[in-house]
Amino acid sequence: MAGLVCMPTHAAPGKEVTLKLLETSDVHGCYFPYDFIKRKPMRGSLARVSSFVKEQRATYGDHLILMDNGDILQGQPVAYYYNFIDTASVHVNAAMLNYMGYDLATIGNHDVETGHDVYDRWIGQCQFPMLGANVVDTRTDEPYLKPYTVIERDGVKVAVLGMITPAIPSWLPEQLWKNLRFEDMEACARKWVEVIREKEQPDVLVGLFHAGPEGNMLDNTVENGSANVAKNIPGFDVVFMGHDHTRYCEKIVNVAGDSVLLINPANMARAVADVTVKVTKNDGKLVGKSVSGQLTDMDAYPVDEAFMQTFDSQYQATREFVSRKIGSIDRTITTKDAYFGPSAFIDLIHQLQLDITGADVSFCAPLSFAVEIKEGDIYMSDMFNLYKYENMLYVMSLSGQEIKDFLEMSYAIWTNQMKSPEDHLLLLNEKNNGFGYFKNPSFNFDSAAGIIYTVDVTKPQGEKITIQSMADGTPFDLQKRYKVAVNSYRGNGGGDLLTKGAGIPKEELSKRILSSTEKDLRYYLMQRIEEVKVLHPQPLNQWKFIPEEWTVPAAARDYRFLFERSKE
Repeated sequence: MAGLVCMPTHAAPGKEVTLKLLETSDVHGCYFPYDFIKRKPMRGSLARVSSFVKEQRATYGDHLILMDNGDILQGQPVAYYYNFIDTASVHVNAAMLNYMGYDLATIGNHDVETGHDVYDRWIGQCQFPMLGANVVDTRTDEPYLKPYTVIERDGVKVAVLGMITPAIPSWLPEQLWKNLRFEDMEACARKWVEVIREKEQPDVLVGLFHAGPEGNMLDNTVENGSANVAKNIPGFDVVFMGHDHTRYCEKIVNVAGDSVLLINPANMARAVADVTVKVTKNDGKLVGKSVSGQLTDMDAYPVDEAFMQTFDSQYQATREFVSRKIGSIDRTITTKDAYFGPSAFIDLIHQLQLDITGADVSFCAPLSFAVEIKEGDIYMSDMFNLYKYENMLYVMSLSGQEIKDFLEMSYAIWTNQMKSPEDHLLLLNEKNNGFGYFKNPSFNFDSAAGIIYTVDVTKPQGEKITIQSMADGTPFDLQKRYKVAVNSYRGNGGGDLLTKGAGIPKEELSKRILSSTEKDLRYYLMQRIEEVKVLHPQPLNQWKFIPEEWTVPAAARDYRFLFERSKE
């Protein structure tokens, strides 16, 4: 049941108070032990966490502090249903967190992705503080959310500072975070830790940060700054992390020579960050403190039947929602084909994007490593496989040269530069690094529709792409401006294909947007499928890898490599 364990130090004599701090993070809609997309039971879920929390409360009583670290409103259809379909009821997630007795929470980037209407309503329904010191209201220059909270248990004061990754403007349309600014984590923490020390004088200082430990600069912004805060700003005893979906439990030494526990339970409520803090006080003064942590696996815990009964009506409403038939499809399609050439799966999305917008060119990437939609009836549940995220659909103005340069970068991070027929076609790792053996995330492997082109995998970036014509045979002009359909993640600079690839300055991207859908792309895809009733997806065959005498055998080898090893 226990994962990594960080051993405690010894406490001084005196009255010892033991606190239990529990964190969930990146639950991504996994509230029930049921996958509404695959329509079958699944592991993890808040329903199992509820059993664990009840067990722990039986031991620790009010010495238990329960917190969530964001990205809880997106992922499974149950979240989508209460975000956008049933907006009159209390949001099922707010009701669940209240039922489970959460003491505090932060928001994550995928919570912001739902838009002000959704997250403001949800925050208002949660009966505990929602923290976000570095989420600033630009109208007042004050934090939009409570920066920190103080919880006192048996004479021990615990201060919790909450923050979010500040990289949100690199991914999300401004309309979703209107009037907000996201400050650098380290600068923000430095300011608020000083306030907390002077005003609160806590015995325990906790960070609850929706960010990974370190890495990834986006538009001169540090996406994952949790470890930097823990190392460079003395005072934290434990920093709870999230966002990067990576289990982590390790003590580091900060600049003052003190140890700080960094811990991250990863995603989908498969584990809980489980921290024990022992505080010793004499005559009200702190004389000793120890921190130990582990990742507790939820698979060992049964589903809380009282939880399931309490939320049965929401469970049934979601089952009914995902079971609604919206059309049919005359062949099985899968993203597995999308890495090796034109595929029916990706080209279906391309065609729908072009139909919806009337754009000249469409960009699209496989958002899930290996999903399929089976021949036959299409249900609402299938829409979450067809399109994973709640992105908007943009039409942007790009020159022919920018389209070419965009594709040059996409295929450079997607394909190997082959030197011989025996080389890999794809840019691969020998070990699975979370991207399914790809060296780079496949959600940045954009292909195009609306143009005819080749990708020469023997050439370096800048020389790979040859665009022969528009799809209708008319000339393609590098100097001409074209209307291009892209999702809002890409249109805001996500993946750097428009900025580093096409060379468009980040600040200019918003000026290139000609139009945007009001609702998420999945909604319009669903609407379009209901209109046409029966889908006949076929590869558009508007591009190919060359030289084919090398790439065709290499594709067959890499297909076996990817999809046999991905089962490990």
